[in-house]
Amino acid sequence: MPDERVAAAVRRGEMPMLRAYRLWFEHARKCGDGCKGTPKAQDGCEDGRRLWGTYRLTRIGKSGATS
Repeated sequence: MPDERVAAAVRRGEMPMLRAYRLWFEHARKCGDGCKGTPKAQDGCEDGRRLWGTYRLTRIGKSGATS
């Protein structure tokens, strides 16, 4: 149980860029619709491409950060 609290505390203070990447990564690991095993994020499913686009915008400081 303490591990869950630590993970929750870390995620609360997470940088927007890292959060966007984590959301894309978690999606890509589980996606059976084209993202899992795809060498390029741009070749994944629609949701995966949207998450990757959000990450790229967040990485360069544009609005597109996830809330």
